[in-house]
Amino acid sequence: MSKNVFITATGTDIGKTYVSALIVKKMREVGLNCGYFKPVLSGVVAENGLLVESDCNYVVKTANIPAKADDCVAYWWKEAVSPHLAAKRAGGEINISSIKEQFAEKQNQYDYLLVEGAGGITCPLRLENGEKYLLKDLIKELGLNIIIVADGGLGTINSTLLTVEYAKANNIKIEGIILNNFNPDSFMHQDNLKQTEYLTGVKVIAVVEKNQNDIKLLKDYFN
Repeated sequence: MSKNVFITATGTDIGKTYVSALIVKKMREVGLNCGYFKPVLSGVVAENGLLVESDCNYVVKTANIPAKADDCVAYWWKEAVSPHLAAKRAGGEINISSIKEQFAEKQNQYDYLLVEGAGGITCPLRLENGEKYLLKDLIKELGLNIIIVADGGLGTINSTLLTVEYAKANNIKIEGIILNNFNPDSFMHQDNLKQTEYLTGVKVIAVVEKNQNDIKLLKDYFN
């Protein structure tokens, strides 16, 4: 795994933030100077221009990162809609150069940096004036490999295979797949793990059960 990695998912509300927090927490616990960055974030609770409740707040608190939540995000909006729409409704637009500058700053602060996306890999960031700038374009411009978070249950084979094939078609390297909400006692979940690896050719590097507060990723994996 590279020193920086991008966490994406097969869709919205799959558990990217939950898994991201567990990964950063684990890395910091084993002595690795790991930080967190979320380029775009919607559906937050804010007071006086500061984040009170958001994905960033959760990761910073869970992983015990010595930073403020507001310093870990480039753009945020209160409305829980797609970033391109949230920016438009707020009377602005997403400046990709600004995201890249903040990403570079974060790289200088940490030895390892986990970058979390919004929604799935095709989440739109800019769609004005004929432009079609999606999350996959940002991933490529930042030069990052990805980890795909998928649900352990019904339908995950289809959504994971589609995400993997899309990433491969866009020359985005995949570090692995993490199955969230995984039930080790379910024959279906066990088969989903097996068939996901078989059909995609990508390793499932971890499974995360509901309410799990740790993730089993070896320290060597991050070196």
